[in-house]
Amino acid sequence: MNVLWLLIGAFFFILLGYRFYSGRIARILGEDKNRITPAIEINDGVDYCPTKSPIVFAHHFASIAGAGPILGPTMALMYGTIPVWLWVLIGGIFFGAVHDYVTLFVSIRERGKSIAEIARKSLGDSGFGLMIAFIIVMILLVTSAFLVASATSLTSLVSLEHMNLPSNQGILKTVMKDGAAMGKIGGIASTSVIVITMFAPVIGFLNYRKNISLGITMPLAVLVCLISIVIGVRAPVSLNVNTWMIVLSIYTLIAAGVPVWILLQPRDFTNVFILYFGLALLVIGTIGSGFQGVTAAAPAFNLTGGASAPALGLIWPFLFITVACGAISGFHALVAGGTVSKQVICEPHARIIGYGGMLLETMLAVGVIIALAAGIPFDEYARIVHPTSGSSNPILAFALAMSGLMYKGLHIPMVYGTVFGILMVEGFVATTLDTAVRINRYLFEELWSIIFKKPPAWIKSYLFNSGLSVALMLVLAFTNAFNAIWPIFGTANQLLAALTLVTLAAWLMAKRKKTGFLLLPAFFMIVTTIFALVFLAQRYLARDNYILLTADIIMIFLAAGLIGVAIKTFMKKEKTGPAVDSSAPR
Repeated sequence: MNVLWLLIGAFFFILLGYRFYSGRIARILGEDKNRITPAIEINDGVDYCPTKSPIVFAHHFASIAGAGPILGPTMALMYGTIPVWLWVLIGGIFFGAVHDYVTLFVSIRERGKSIAEIARKSLGDSGFGLMIAFIIVMILLVTSAFLVASATSLTSLVSLEHMNLPSNQGILKTVMKDGAAMGKIGGIASTSVIVITMFAPVIGFLNYRKNISLGITMPLAVLVCLISIVIGVRAPVSLNVNTWMIVLSIYTLIAAGVPVWILLQPRDFTNVFILYFGLALLVIGTIGSGFQGVTAAAPAFNLTGGASAPALGLIWPFLFITVACGAISGFHALVAGGTVSKQVICEPHARIIGYGGMLLETMLAVGVIIALAAGIPFDEYARIVHPTSGSSNPILAFALAMSGLMYKGLHIPMVYGTVFGILMVEGFVATTLDTAVRINRYLFEELWSIIFKKPPAWIKSYLFNSGLSVALMLVLAFTNAFNAIWPIFGTANQLLAALTLVTLAAWLMAKRKKTGFLLLPAFFMIVTTIFALVFLAQRYLARDNYILLTADIIMIFLAAGLIGVAIKTFMKKEKTGPAVDSSAPR
C-alpha cells in the first residue's frame, strides 16, 4: 500500500472528527465564553497562572504527547500496520479526544480540581481515596517506564555504515564498538536537553513576568532549539544508563517544586517547536515518499505477531493497551486537571486545547506508524524493539525509521533524520517526567489528608512527597527493563482513562446531561484492561517478577472498588431528581 493513502485517510477522518463530533460534545457540555476561569479567578502565580492560549496549548501538547505516541505505536507495529492505524484513529477521535476535552472542561468548571478531587464530588470519599491510590500507582509506572526509555536512548549509538557515512566523516563524534565506528546519536540529544533546560527560566521570565510578545519569544525559543542541537553535535554528553537515570531523577525532584513558569511551562514551550517541526517533517516526508511510490514494508496484518514478542501477547487485549497515547491515555487527564485547567483563560479554548491537542497527537502517531512501516526493514525493527536478548530501544528504532522515510521522500541524508528523530522524543520524555512527578506530589499530599486527621508538616512538604515519588520511580526503573514495564503501564494508563470517563459521566449525570458518549468507550476500556491485568499477572508470576505482580494485583482491587462505587452512585442518582449545579455561574 502506498504510504500516502495512510496519511490522507487519517487526515480526512481527523478533520471530520474535530469539525462535527467535538462540536456535538461542546453543545452537550454547554461551554460558555463569558465564564470566569479559575486561572483568572484564583491566579496565585504558582499553579494558577492566566496564560496565553498558544503557550497553554504548547504546554498541554508537549506534556501529553511526550514519547507516548511514538513509543506505543513503535511497540505495537508487530501486529501489522493496519490494526495499529485503525485503533489510533478510532481511539483518537471517539475515545481519547473526548476524554481529554471533557476532563479539561470539567476541571475548569470545578475551579481547577484534579480528576481525583472530581471523583470525590461525583463518587464520594470512597471514590476519591480509591482514585488517588490508583493514580499514584499508575504514575509510578509511567515515570519508571519513561525513565528507563529515556536513559537508554540518551546512550544510543548508531553505526556510521547504517547512516551511509564514511569512517572519516566530520559530522558526528564517534566511538568504536565491536570493531565498528558508532556515532554518538544519544549524546546529541543529551546536550540538547541540558541546553534547553538551562534557557527555560529565561524564556519563562520573558513570557510570564515581563509579558513579552510571542512574536519575540517564539523565535527566541526556536533559536534556543537550534543552538542546543548545534552544541549537541559538537559536544555530545556521554553518560551510562544508570547515571542518566539518577541525573534525570534529580532534575525532576527540583522541577516538581518550583513555580510552573520557571521550568515546566517554558521547557514545554521551547521543546514543542522540535515536535511541531518533526510532525511537519513526517507529513512532508510521507507526501514525498507517496509521490515516489514508496510502499509500506511492514506487513499490513500480522495479527499473531505479538505472540512472538515477549512484551506483547494476543492482539486483544494487548494492542489496545500497548498503544495508549495517540488513541486514549489516562495520563492526559492528570495533565488536563493537574496543570492545564489552572492556566486556561477562556472556557471555549478547552475544546481547542483538549480535543484539538489530542487529535494532533493522533496525527503524530499516524506519522510514526507510516515511518516505521516504510522507513526501516521490518526484521531490523523487530530486532531493535523486540529483541530475543538484550535491551529494547524503541526510541532508536523510531529515529532510524524517520531517517529512512526522510531519505526516501526528501533525499535528506540519513544522519540528519536519525539525529532529529531522537531529538524529537528526548525533550518530551523529560517533560513527561517532571509533569508526572509534580502531579504525584499533589496526590501524595491528598493521600496523607485522607489517612491522617492532622498530617504532620513534614509529611505534607514538597521535598518529602517529591522525594518519595522519585525514589519509588528509581526502584522500579532499576529493577525492570523498559519492555517489562511498558505493558503494565499501558494497562494502568488505559484503565485510568476508563475510570476517568466513568467519573466524568457521574459528574454529567448529576447535571442531567447525556453520558452515553463517555460510558460506551469506558465500558470497552474497562473490559479490555481487566483482561490484560489478568494475563499480565500470570506472566509476572511465571517470571517471578513480584514487584510488578504486586502492582498488578493492587490495580485490579482498586479498579474493582472504583467500579463498584460508580455503579452504586449511578443507581442512586437514577432514583433521585436533578442535583444542584454547583458549577453554575456566580
